[in-house]
Amino acid sequence: MQLRCSLYSATIVGVRAIPVTVEVVVSNGLPGFSIVGMPDAAVRESTERVRAAIKACGFTMPGDKVVVNLAPSSIRKAGSGFDLPIAAAILAATKQIDVEALGECLLVGELGLDGSVRPVHGTLAFAACARELGCKLLVSADARDGAPLGRMEQLALPSLASLRSMAVQPLDFCAPSASVEAPDFGDIRGQAAAKRAMQVAAAGGHGILLMGPPGSGKTMLARALPSILPPLSEDERLEAAIVHSVAGEPIDSILAGTRPFRRVHHSATVAGLVGGGTPVHPGEISLAHAGVLFLDELPEFSSRSLQALRQPMEMGRIVITRADGSVALPARFSLVAAANPCPCGYYGDPQKQCTCPQWKIERYQGNIGGPLLDRIDLQIEVPSLSYEQLSSKKPSECSADIRRRVEAARLFMAQRCARVDEQIGDGLHFAFAKNADMTAPQIRRYCTMTADADKLLASAYERLQLSGRGHDRILRVARTIADMAGSDDIDANHIAEAIHFRTLDRQYWS
Repeated sequence: MQLRCSLYSATIVGVRAIPVTVEVVVSNGLPGFSIVGMPDAAVRESTERVRAAIKACGFTMPGDKVVVNLAPSSIRKAGSGFDLPIAAAILAATKQIDVEALGECLLVGELGLDGSVRPVHGTLAFAACARELGCKLLVSADARDGAPLGRMEQLALPSLASLRSMAVQPLDFCAPSASVEAPDFGDIRGQAAAKRAMQVAAAGGHGILLMGPPGSGKTMLARALPSILPPLSEDERLEAAIVHSVAGEPIDSILAGTRPFRRVHHSATVAGLVGGGTPVHPGEISLAHAGVLFLDELPEFSSRSLQALRQPMEMGRIVITRADGSVALPARFSLVAAANPCPCGYYGDPQKQCTCPQWKIERYQGNIGGPLLDRIDLQIEVPSLSYEQLSSKKPSECSADIRRRVEAARLFMAQRCARVDEQIGDGLHFAFAKNADMTAPQIRRYCTMTADADKLLASAYERLQLSGRGHDRILRVARTIADMAGSDDIDANHIAEAIHFRTLDRQYWS
């Protein structure tokens, strides 16, 4: 005689929850408890947790042979979240609980030896998976990384014993809280050119490199960038919150609309920066998705780590390939990098003499590499400030005023694209959130230049020996500058300012 039961669960692959069917068969034979279907060590260890939890809650563990299959078997199952569905399937197969109520649920949770249900990372990802399946989600009552998804039911289970009477309750969600405080641009003295560059970067979603001596304000400018960025859209909130939920990071500020800001130390490994491990875990570039990735002391990063940024900066995602398949992680971020021009920090500074030998300067600068620099849209010098600038009482423009101009520029961009599509009338419409995301066909469609602007760009292309990528990035930045000015066409002044933002790679890194 065989007793069977099947329930729904899921496993995390990258930042997505993949549905898994938990099949349990209890049959006559030598007593045993085995799990098949490519389980990892944490899943295999669940046998002992499930045994102890079932007995602690007053249920009876079958004395016969118990086989658990996690289907499909082609996907590796990871984590302790299968404890709850395995235990529930065993109890349902042996008629100790009612299976009908559980058949409409996706179950995820770790079991304590006393039968308590503990939370696992990725509640929001599991909820998205359950919504796709048309199921309810049943997780630990202590889960704090969930969020409402329309009218889908998300239920909380305090312990395995609660399955006897199905004493479940609605899951409590963390209240959105914009607790992350960023410096205000009104508190930053001087650096008018750098502030202008940061505003352009925010309006177009462009990457920016801040170059200057120590203490010139590079870090403060970078930390202030989130204060002038528009709030997250609904789709961006869900995407970013799922990544943070899977990684075990707080999601309350993201749900409140605050864009992620990730400051990475230069000692970070390649896997820590772009993601990796077994199973694949999101790295800092994925945690910065829809937000800002700040790399301070850029030349101090390892060359391998920096070159690993090239693919996600172009594609907006990182693909990590393993022997058992590839995993794609979202990574559409705005890069802000800060760097000293040399090890001592004063190469080219008019106020303090550099003490570094030439060979050390060249090696220091060479750590970044031309291919990565070519992918950074804005490269601006941040000079040291004089005492008069630091002690000035003249008020600076606050972040709230700058943010309103940034939002106006993005609104103008959307309206301009709609006008162009209507004028061309070919039925095509390219959807993109910001100018930095434009592809080559979109640049040709939306970046119309005056004759003077075209002539100036042609001259700069030859004089600065730009690559094709550099040419396109100048056009993207010029398009953002034109949008900020409310201009449908890119004129020579817009091109000139965009070229100015590309000169540091020739001045320092030639």
